[in-house]
Amino acid sequence: MFLDEVEILVRAGAGGPGIVSFLREKFRPKGGPDGGSGGNGGSVLLVASTSLNTLVDFRYGPDFTAEKGTSGGSSHCAGRCGKDRILKVPPGTLVYDAETGALLGDLDTPDKVLLVARGGQGGRGNASFASSLQRAPRRAQGGLPGEERRLRLELKLLADVGLIGMPSTGKSTLISRISAARPKIAEYPFTTLVPNLGVVERDIKEPFVVADVPGLIPGAAEGAGLGHRFLRHVERTRVLVHLLDPTTERDPAEDHRAIRRELELFGSHLLDRRELVVLSKADTLPDPAAVAAELAEALGIPEVRAISAVTGQGIPELVRILARLVARDKAAESDLKTE
Repeated sequence: MFLDEVEILVRAGAGGPGIVSFLREKFRPKGGPDGGSGGNGGSVLLVASTSLNTLVDFRYGPDFTAEKGTSGGSSHCAGRCGKDRILKVPPGTLVYDAETGALLGDLDTPDKVLLVARGGQGGRGNASFASSLQRAPRRAQGGLPGEERRLRLELKLLADVGLIGMPSTGKSTLISRISAARPKIAEYPFTTLVPNLGVVERDIKEPFVVADVPGLIPGAAEGAGLGHRFLRHVERTRVLVHLLDPTTERDPAEDHRAIRRELELFGSHLLDRRELVVLSKADTLPDPAAVAAELAEALGIPEVRAISAVTGQGIPELVRILARLVARDKAAESDLKTE
C-alpha cells in the first residue's frame, strides 16, 4: 500500500528524578549527601532510510514514545538515560508541525536525521546542591517532561525522471520496460492508482530513478482525477517525460497543453523542468516519424520522439538521453554546492 501523507503524535521521554540520599558507612557517620541525578529522557528522531518508499508503516501506529530516564541512586549514581526512539521514513519526507503548519525539516537525502521531540532533562540529586554554606541539602529535583508534538509527514518521492501524461498513455508500460518495476497495466483509465518507482540501470553508466505519476487530467490541480494527490511527486524531478497517445480521439497537442496548464496551476516552477515530449504506441502508426514531426510543429518545439514500449522502438535512445540529462543536472548541482 502506498501512503504519502500521515499525521503522528511523538512524545519524548521524561527525565528521571534526582534523589535525596546521605552516605551511611561504619566509619563515616557523616559522609554527606550522595544522592545522584536522574537520567535524561530519550528523544524522538526521524531518519531517512532508502529501505522505505511509503509512509504506510505509520498508518496503524500513529503514537510513538521514547523511553523515560530512570531516577538517580545513592553513592552519586546517576540514573540511566532513556533510549531514543528512532523512526525511519522514506527519503523525500517533509516534516510539519501539525498544529502550526511550520516546516520542521526536509529529509531529502538518505541517512539525514531530524530531531522532532527532545527528551526531558533529569532532575538533580541532593549531592549537586551541596556547598560550603549548605553541607546537608535535603532537596532534589524531579525530571522535566519530554516534548510532545503532533507531526504531519508528507512524502515527495525522490525521482530523477517523472513520467507524466493523460491516463492510458503508456506510462506504466514504459516504466516496466526500462526498469524492474511491475505496475498493474490494463486497457482502461486510472489503472495506476499510486506512483510507481523504478531504477533504470541497464546499458548506462549511472543509474537513475524514474517515477510514473498517475491520474493527471484537466482540473487535476483543483482535485479532479487523482493528479492533485500526486502532483507533488514531480516537484523534485530533474526531467519530465511527457507521453502523448496518438491513438485516442483527443488531439495530442491539446492533451499536452492541458497537462502543462495543470503543472502551472499546481506550481509555476514545474514549467521550468526540462521536458521531453514523447509519442507513445508508435507500433500502431503507419508512419510514426511523420506523426511525431507534425506534432512537434503543432506544439512549436524542436522535436517529438516516437517510441513503442511493446516493440522497444526508440526506447534505448530515450534511456541514453535521459541518463545524460540527469548526469548533467547532477554535475551542475554539485558545482553549485562547491562554490
